[in-house]
Amino acid sequence: MKNNVKEKFNAHASQYDEQRRKLIPCFFDFYSIPVSLLHFSNKPLRVLDIGAGTGLFSFFVKEKYPDAHFTLIDVSDQMLEKAKQRFKNEQHMEFIISDITSYEFEHSFDIVISSLAIHHLEDEQKQKLYGQIHNLLHTGGIFINADQVLGHSSIIEELYKKDWSERIAASGLTHEQIEAAHERTKLDKMATLHDQLNWLTASGFSTVDCIYKFFNFVVMYAQK
Repeated sequence: MKNNVKEKFNAHASQYDEQRRKLIPCFFDFYSIPVSLLHFSNKPLRVLDIGAGTGLFSFFVKEKYPDAHFTLIDVSDQMLEKAKQRFKNEQHMEFIISDITSYEFEHSFDIVISSLAIHHLEDEQKQKLYGQIHNLLHTGGIFINADQVLGHSSIIEELYKKDWSERIAASGLTHEQIEAAHERTKLDKMATLHDQLNWLTASGFSTVDCIYKFFNFVVMYAQK
């Protein structure tokens, strides 16, 4: 499974950011709202981006906290190469090519972020990862997961799929790009929002909520 994800995202690394704006109908809210939730002092912050890809989510957070130290981890070396290019003139950037579920970090973080990555994990792996993230955070630290979720019923799931298919069909993407996007969804292992909020709570987070939802695009917030 890990190799399949790596191969798919390596193949589309060069076009990923350009297409993401069209593949995420709620793109602006999906990235701006999570950043607006972060309220930290000017102390040096450590930020971990899980499944960082090309570093898009980190880019928006770094605009708010330019002096923070960022660690970006992803299984796709070509995605991270794009991230390195994005941040080539920035300081305090660390890039790790690894599977997040097996990597052992040497220090803790103030903020952990993830965007459109965790839904590629099996449910058991998601639960384990949420526990790992809780352990990696300082007290008061925040985890924000901007991701896609499974509909809580088959009817709702079909509504999600239908809406997304219609929106990307009208997005201006080519037929080949749309077909490739649908092909990548075969890698998805989505879980319901309800289950994931429960898993975050069970992991020990003191405050857990879904603070944004657009069909199956959600932003989950958890504070230690």
